[in-house]
Amino acid sequence: MSDDDETAMVRITGRVQGVGFRAWTREEAEQLGLTGWVRNEPDGSVLALLAGSPAAITQMLERLRHGPPGASVSGVERQPAALAQKPVGFRITR
Repeated sequence: MSDDDETAMVRITGRVQGVGFRAWTREEAEQLGLTGWVRNEPDGSVLALLAGSPAAITQMLERLRHGPPGASVSGVERQPAALAQKPVGFRITR
């Protein structure tokens, strides 16, 4: 990772499963040049790891607050995440 890059672990809550949230997140992240992953959690939330420029992460957080059509986001919680290496690409995990 470059010295300017950041990482963030983000938990999104609300009606965010079963509405295409993970695929939408991957598309939005790729448009912003972010790498990382997104997955559904057993509690009904979606968890995402975002890595990239601070500006791109800020933009992605704003997009996550709205989500795709059909989603109803009630919360977006960001936590710092430390990575030894920047992820390659952006993937949907299980």
